[in-house]
Amino acid sequence: MGTRINAVDQYILKAEPFAQPILNHMRELVHAVCPEVEEKMKWSMPFFEYKGDVMCHMAAFSKHAVFGFWKASLMNEPVLMENAASESAMGHIGKVSSLKDLPSDKKMIAWIKKAMKLNEQGIKIKRVTAAQSMPDEPDYFTKAIKANKKAAATWKSATPGYKKEYINWLLEAKTQATREKRLLDAIAWISEGKSRNWKYMR
Repeated sequence: MGTRINAVDQYILKAEPFAQPILNHMRELVHAVCPEVEEKMKWSMPFFEYKGDVMCHMAAFSKHAVFGFWKASLMNEPVLMENAASESAMGHIGKVSSLKDLPSDKKMIAWIKKAMKLNEQGIKIKRVTAAQSMPDEPDYFTKAIKANKKAAATWKSATPGYKKEYINWLLEAKTQATREKRLLDAIAWISEGKSRNWKYMR
């Protein structure tokens, strides 16, 4: 049998009112499809493990909730990866602000079953460390960082993962105007010690 933990109960109770029915629905769906699933809290978010490995997770923020599959890249579901590549939200089903924003139960059940099968087969994801996949730092960003003492101090002691999130965000800008806006935001946030996704952290 699977497990339910009080920490997830409390997480849902503390979420914004709009998010509670969303989280409850996703939680019940996972347990219905995978009775052996075990709940865990990781990075302050509810995770679901099956066969000793992570299968999926969910989270709630101030205006939306998200749901993600740990091995989405192996599930052969393009829509999941398209959503993950989008800047709109963490996870694989986009921003969910109400139950009507969720994919159909039929679709979610099919995805959960695919995720279950990967865990049953013992398939692991080869994780590449942030240091190994670190993109080159743009010259314009390096100059801007050096020009701000507080930002420079934070950047010097920052982890590879912290740096990678900012650099990729800048490199993914499609226009000059977007890049300049992101650069200003990045320098301001870094000078305050904030991570790239600080807005989403509870």
